[in-house]
Amino acid sequence: MLEYVGYLASVIVLISLLMSSVKKLRWINLFGSLTFVIYGLLIKAYPVAILNIGTVGINIYYLVKMSNQKTYFKILEIDKNSKYLEHFLLLHKNDLKNYFDVKDIDVDNAELAFYILRDIVPAGVFVGTKFDNQTLMIELDYVSPPYRDFSIGKYLYSQEKQIFLDKGYNKLITFTKNPVHMNYLRKMGFSKNEELDNDDLFCYQITL
Repeated sequence: MLEYVGYLASVIVLISLLMSSVKKLRWINLFGSLTFVIYGLLIKAYPVAILNIGTVGINIYYLVKMSNQKTYFKILEIDKNSKYLEHFLLLHKNDLKNYFDVKDIDVDNAELAFYILRDIVPAGVFVGTKFDNQTLMIELDYVSPPYRDFSIGKYLYSQEKQIFLDKGYNKLITFTKNPVHMNYLRKMGFSKNEELDNDDLFCYQITL
C-alpha cells in the first residue's frame, strides 16, 4: 500500500509537467509534492520528505505571488494585412487546427478583429462576423496555451462586453465539435442552441 502512495505521487508530479498553464502546473505539482511528503514520512525516507516540503513551499510562494500580481488586459485592433497576425497564427497552427478552421477566416473583412493583450503580450485573438442584425458569429476566439486560465475569456465576455454592444450585437454564437472548447464556452456562460446545430458542429450562444 505504501508503494501505491509513491506511485500516486509520481503520477501527479508527471501530470503537472504536462500542463501548459503555469498556474495549473504549480497547483498540481503542489499536490504531488504533498503526496511525496506523506510517502517519505510513511516509509521514513526523511530526505524525500524534506526535499518535497521545500517543493511545497516553493509552489505556495509562487501561487501566492501569482494571486497577488495585478494582471492588465487590453484590446488592440488588428490592422488589415497584418504580418504579425500571420506569424501568430503560423506559430500556433498545430494547436489552432484542433479548434478552428483558420483558412476560412477573413480577418480583413470581419466585423470585429482584435488581439487580447495580457500584460502587453498578445495572448489571444478574436475574430467575429455578422450573423444577423443582433448576433455576432465568433469565427476565432483563440488564447495561446500559457494563458489558458479562463481570465482572458472572463475579461472579454464580462468586463469588455461593451465592445460588442457598441457594434449593435447583444448575442454571440459560435460552432464547435471540440469537447475542450465546449467546456470553455460553458464556463464563459454560453449555452447550447440545438436549433442552429449543423452537420457535426454544435452551436453555443450567449446573450450579453
